[in-house]
Order: sequence, then C-alpha cells, then structure tokens
Amino acid sequence: MFICAGESETFDFAKPMGIGMVDMAINLSRYLENKTPPFLMFVGTAGSYGKHNVFDIVQSKTATNIENSFFNAKAYTPIDNMISVAQEVSRETIVNSSNYITTDRNLSKHYLAKGISLENMEFFAVLRVAKEFNIPVAGLFIVTNYCNENAHRDFMTNHKEAMARLTAYIKEPMNQ
Repeated sequence: MFICAGESETFDFAKPMGIGMVDMAINLSRYLENKTPPFLMFVGTAGSYGKHNVFDIVQSKTATNIENSFFNAKAYTPIDNMISVAQEVSRETIVNSSNYITTDRNLSKHYLAKGISLENMEFFAVLRVAKEFNIPVAGLFIVTNYCNENAHRDFMTNHKEAMARLTAYIKEPMNQ
C-alpha cells in the first residue's frame, strides 16, 4: 500500500495520511486499526544535507528524529530517536524527520557526520507506527532541495517536476 503526506504531496496511487509527524502518526494509526496492508511504502519529497542531488530518487528504511538544537548542545531526548527496519543499517540512507525544515547549511555537516543524508517531515512517524503494527515498511523519496537558506524557494521551484518524476519512476514498473 502506498501512502503519502497529502495536500501538495498527493499521488493518485497513494493514500494521504497527514503532514508532519503528529498528523501522520494519528491518521496512519487510525487507518491501520481497521485495515492491515501487507506492506507500506511511503512516497514523498526530501531535502538533502548535501550527499544527494536535486531530483535523486532514494529509498530508505531508517529514520531519525533529531532537532537542530541537538547539535549546539541546547537539547537532549530521553526517547530512542532512531528507527530502522533495514537488514544492514550501515548501508542505509538515513532520513531525519522534524516538524521544522533546516535552512542553515552549516547544520548539514552535523547531520552528514552522523550518517544522515535526507530530511522529510513524516518518515520517522511512518516507521514508528508501522513498527507498532508490525507491518513491513519503506520510504521512497525524491530530492527537491538542499537544506540551506534557499530550501523553501528551491522546494517550490522543483516540487512540480519532482512529483512528476517520482510518479513516473513508480508507475513505470507497474506498466510492464
């Protein structure tokens, strides 16, 4: 089953579940209480901390929930802030989720140093809920922007083409 965030990130083959970690967690949990698909595939856009280029399509099974304040020793968390359903985490593309978009390119180096290469608002919640319901899960992302001062502008500029490319990438194997 394909799921997505919704609103500007809606696909004709995916069920929208909500933007951000809270709405995603609530809506996906409610949905899974009534239906149990054999597999969840989250599809959406992501910002790059620098490892991936705009319009790269990347799959992941690992997410973190790290806030930018963590890197300047202004915050800590008592929760487990990494979830992985991957066989080998060392080879995984790790996606960070936060309800905030990183706009400081200097913070990107901190994420990269921890092996985190992408940013998507919902993926951590998707993995956490799927784990709770014991459903296999993965994410498929297309990069729309770099995490820098131009993040929002570049996201807006590249979003339409990114959505078309990701849709074509997913639907091509379906048509064969």
